[in-house]
Amino acid sequence: MVNYCNKMQNIEIILINITGADRPGVTSALTEILARHEAQILDIGQADIHHSLSLGIMFRTTPDRSGDIMKDLLFKCYELNVKIRFSPVTIEDYEAWVSRQGKNRWIITILGRQLTAKHIAMVTEEIARQELNIDGIQRLTGRMPLSADEEPRSKSCVEFSVRGNPISHSAMQHRFMQISQQEEFDISLQEDNVFRRCRRLICFDMDSTLIETEVIDELAVRAGVGDKVKAITESAMRGEIDFCESFKKRIALLEGLDESVLRDIAENLPITEGVERMMQVLKRTGYKTAILSGGFTYFGNYLKQKFGFDYVYANELEIVDGKLTGRYIGDIVDGKRKAELLRIIAQVENINIAQTIAVGDGANDLPMLSTAGLGIAFHAKPKVKQTARQSISTIGLDGVLYFLGFKDSFIGETPASNVE
Repeated sequence: MVNYCNKMQNIEIILINITGADRPGVTSALTEILARHEAQILDIGQADIHHSLSLGIMFRTTPDRSGDIMKDLLFKCYELNVKIRFSPVTIEDYEAWVSRQGKNRWIITILGRQLTAKHIAMVTEEIARQELNIDGIQRLTGRMPLSADEEPRSKSCVEFSVRGNPISHSAMQHRFMQISQQEEFDISLQEDNVFRRCRRLICFDMDSTLIETEVIDELAVRAGVGDKVKAITESAMRGEIDFCESFKKRIALLEGLDESVLRDIAENLPITEGVERMMQVLKRTGYKTAILSGGFTYFGNYLKQKFGFDYVYANELEIVDGKLTGRYIGDIVDGKRKAELLRIIAQVENINIAQTIAVGDGANDLPMLSTAGLGIAFHAKPKVKQTARQSISTIGLDGVLYFLGFKDSFIGETPASNVE
């Protein structure tokens, strides 16, 4: 015990904060001084906002060397035209800080067409209320131009890394959902574990997710039964009637429709904003992708060819002599089947279920959203949004990339409205 106390008396911990105009070589010059005096760096962090530097370094040294280190750092900062501030750190404070490292880490992502000071204030207020500490904040989207208010497809995303154990995880999630609906921006709360950093499979619903329509409604309009089918579709998506029952009723109404209509609709599908960009990034970074749809394989295969999806599972329409018969081939892909298919694909690809992602909008997507490691409700119906753990309601499908931690500058390209 005496030796330990003596050893502690021979330790001095100093935190330095450097601010000023950023320029190449500042960090190198200061750490070179620490290296020359054999100081041990205990922590380091740096941020740059509009060419303004904020650098923090905590280091350990001995009382007989600390004076020379501070003198050399002071002269070097004067030479570099940056300001430096020294703060002593007690052994007790340092050890208390180290003891907090074992606490859980969470990633809170906020995104929308625009993010305001009010949005950030409301989120950070809840973080403080839950007694969590913010370790870092970074902007994932490119720098916002002043004309962003006039850009209808602009996007803004900020990611918070926070540490600690929330007082109530469910209350925190509820509050985030509440303020996101009130203020029209999206919030994601994820535990920052090893699986979040290595997702490998992402499965999408098709209708009203990858495309901005329900294909069966388009077919029904061509068949002259649009109002009847649309009413059944909306009731099913709200979870009011069983999906399989509604599917059979709607398919039967399409009897006699010419096959050429399917081709015409496929070639003119309204693709959801952000799909092309998202798929380029996912394919480039090695993700496996799948379409799991209660719609039809004819259109799923069209999207597979267009964007390079790895798997398509949907419903097969029966066509005889170039006409729809009003029947289907094989099993119906309903909500339960989607969840099963997600598990099967993960098993085939040797992927842990925690590394999977599911994205959808309807009640029949809930089973796969809850099965996946990360379930995202996309521009979803109220019932789905209330049940899902994560949701995107304000921007395009490439918003999924930000929930995965992608940064525009890392992706290698930025949206036109977000010049980096």
